Order: sequence, then C-alpha cells, then structure tokens
Amino acid sequence: MTDSYRTVVGRGRGAFEVRGSEFVGHAAPVRDVAAAEAFVAEIRAEYADATHNVPAYRVRTDPRTEWASDADEPSGSAGKPALNVLQGEELENVVAVVTRYYGGTKLGVGGLARAYAQGVKVAVKDAGVTERHPHESVSITVEYDDSGTVRGILESAGVEFDADYRADVSFDVRVPVADAAALRDRIRSATSGRATIR
Repeated sequence: MTDSYRTVVGRGRGAFEVRGSEFVGHAAPVRDVAAAEAFVAEIRAEYADATHNVPAYRVRTDPRTEWASDADEPSGSAGKPALNVLQGEELENVVAVVTRYYGGTKLGVGGLARAYAQGVKVAVKDAGVTERHPHESVSITVEYDDSGTVRGILESAGVEFDADYRADVSFDVRVPVADAAALRDRIRSATSGRATIR
C-alpha cells in the first residue's frame, strides 16, 4: 500500500434532527482495524443511552477491510448507507459512527438510509478531508567522515530526519514509501556501502 490516499484530517462531529429523531455523526482517522474498533467502542460507551450507534469503517489492509453494521436498525437501512458515503468519498483509514436517539416517528428504510448517510457526511465535512502519503522510518548509521554527505542527501531529498551525533552519527529518517528504495540506494552509493541502513 504505497500509493497516496484520502482520509479525514481529525475527528469530526455533526448533529441534526429528522422528524423528531436526533442523529449525531462522528468520524475519525485511524491507522488500523484495532483503532477503528476502539473508536466504535468509545462512541458506543459515550452514547450508551442512544437507541442506535451505527458504525462503518474502511481500513487500508491487503485486501482493504470494509465493515459496517445496521446496529439493530432494519437490514440495509443504516450500515450500508453509512459505508457507501465513505466509499463514494474514496476515504480510507477512516471510521464513522452515527448515533440515533429515536423521536417517536418511524422513518422507513429510505428515510433511515438518507439520515445515516447524512450523519456520515456531516461528520466528514466537520473533520475535513486530506490526502496522505504513506511513510516509513529508516535508520542510517555512519561514521563522522560520511555524516556530511548523508546529511546533504537527506536535505536535498526534502525528507524529515533527526540526527544524533555520538561515537557514530545516526539519522532517523521519515521518507515516503514510494521514495525509500531510491534514497537507500543513493546513500549506499555515496558512502561506498559504509552506511548501515535499517
């Protein structure tokens, strides 16, 4: 999974009412399925008095993990419409939960589907959408003689790094996955293979 992807910037929340029922949408970025499940559990606990807490998430795994639940609403009226919004927005590494407090008027399957989709939309809008580029961490250790060369390569590549000058010099580098192999090759070549790269 080296390609860039769309996700939400941070946590988002939005509330609205449909024929007496109150809906509260929640969305958050996540790194993995465990984080998505933890967010769902957190919202369920926080809104334990709600009639329904409908979750949906899409996580970048191989293959991609997509999951939603109707949470005791009529089949197909809640989870699928919520997940459809995440799919339609092409969002990944994202979780959404739509909370409903029943207001006494039944909305029907179509009305529920529209409301749960709207719950995800308002939460995503509040959270904001961004494009992420997967990164990996690379550790490079060299002797002092090679440290200036390596630092110059890292600066010209425009990657984030921290340098630690001790007996040897260590660079902790954060590099886009797509660029990591080429960066390793440049450093190996420039130091004639003397750099230790992990």
